[in-house]
Amino acid sequence: MNLTEEKVCKLEAYAQLIRETSIKMLVASGSGHTAGPLGMADIFAALYFHILNHNPKNPEWDKRDRLVLSNGHICPAMYAAMAHAGYFTVEECLTLRKFGSRLQGHPERSRLPGIENTSGALGEGLSQAAGMVYAFHMDGKKQRIYCIMSDGEQEEGSTWEAAMFIGKNKLSNLTAILDRNNIQISGRTEDVMPLDPLADKYRAFNWNVIEADGNNISEFIQAVDDARNISDKPTIIIAHTIPGKGVQEIENDYRWHGKVPTAEEGERFLKEIRHD
Repeated sequence: MNLTEEKVCKLEAYAQLIRETSIKMLVASGSGHTAGPLGMADIFAALYFHILNHNPKNPEWDKRDRLVLSNGHICPAMYAAMAHAGYFTVEECLTLRKFGSRLQGHPERSRLPGIENTSGALGEGLSQAAGMVYAFHMDGKKQRIYCIMSDGEQEEGSTWEAAMFIGKNKLSNLTAILDRNNIQISGRTEDVMPLDPLADKYRAFNWNVIEADGNNISEFIQAVDDARNISDKPTIIIAHTIPGKGVQEIENDYRWHGKVPTAEEGERFLKEIRHD
């Protein structure tokens, strides 16, 4: 994918918008998750404004790529990216988690056009993506499936059942994106349930593994490009991110996994993100 310095600057600006909008959503809702959305803003900016073949004005377009969000609790960043891409108004973002809102705390496919899967129970997304990509394989379709997962949900056995199936069938038009931020709701992943050597585990399941800085948009896009050139196995990008990215006082603090800012904290966080 052609990536100029000007385009990188635009993508970084979108990532900042995604962070700002996520903070506003979380303050308005009074509940949700903060660290993950801020850490994944760069990846969502790269996906929605450069990588994905999609059409916000025609969300059910048959030729679109599919983005499966397994760790649905980071949906504020996804909703913010979708809104800024034109799927719905940015103002609607402030209805996050409200009764009757299309923007539920975990995405529901039937509620919001542009959402490819219903998520909530961790460890299910890779299995959902496996079904989609295998159907594409059977039909000879070339669209790509991108599946975003958390590192914490690698503790779920169903993730590895799906990894075995995808690797065995060499479903190369699937790229998994693993948010390796090293935290989960009760602590550091390596304290709760050690995951490493994570890359070697996926290689053993016949996956191509790429490790990248998930907060470096150029590096992440290069990893996606490299994955496109692999034709005999699926690829997982282990994207190393900083949870809470952009707000120094909460970066890498697992306590912000499932915590939201107060109104006062939100204003302070926004000023830091904007570099005011």
